[in-house]
Amino acid sequence: MKIFYSALSPFARKCMLVAEELNLSDKIEKLASAANPVNRDQNILKHNPLAQVPTFFTDDGEVLFDSKVICEYLNEQGGGNLFGSGPQRWKILTEHAAADGVMAAAILVRYEKLMRPAELQWSEWTAGQMDKINTGLQYFEDRVDTLAERVDIATLTLGAALGYIDVRIADYDWRSNFPGLRDWFALFSERDSMKKTVPKL
Repeated sequence: MKIFYSALSPFARKCMLVAEELNLSDKIEKLASAANPVNRDQNILKHNPLAQVPTFFTDDGEVLFDSKVICEYLNEQGGGNLFGSGPQRWKILTEHAAADGVMAAAILVRYEKLMRPAELQWSEWTAGQMDKINTGLQYFEDRVDTLAERVDIATLTLGAALGYIDVRIADYDWRSNFPGLRDWFALFSERDSMKKTVPKL
């Protein structure tokens, strides 16, 4: 198995968190990438029309994207239950979507500040995305008691989202506003999978 990967992509990290939890990471070759929303990586584009990471190759040559599909595949390959079953599955999938939304908003904030020329930056847009992050984190703060001891696609995605925010929106003091999440994340970050996939500048 192979994956076009970026250590700073929270969506790619989510995939590797799943792989780590299911003892599959050693079977996945990480391929260098230069994914960019403007200067698109032509190597990725040959396999994925969106030219985004993560893009994944199965051992039989199938190409999979995006992270939701890749994580489902890894869960099946590893015999995991990270997506739940029965009524619990729908709760996990909904929380997964919320955490994915927080990550997507954080990436848009990053792109607005990094990629767009200063004179063209739209402060209202950034504020709207930051509000989405705030309401997303409040959603998890309100149910933080249900997160304890859980390791599933929702908690792994939330861990990746908070890790990305810490690196890419470092001036956003989410810990002060969401003390329950702060404490949960401190404990969750001690997992081997989290330690092995820490994003580094």
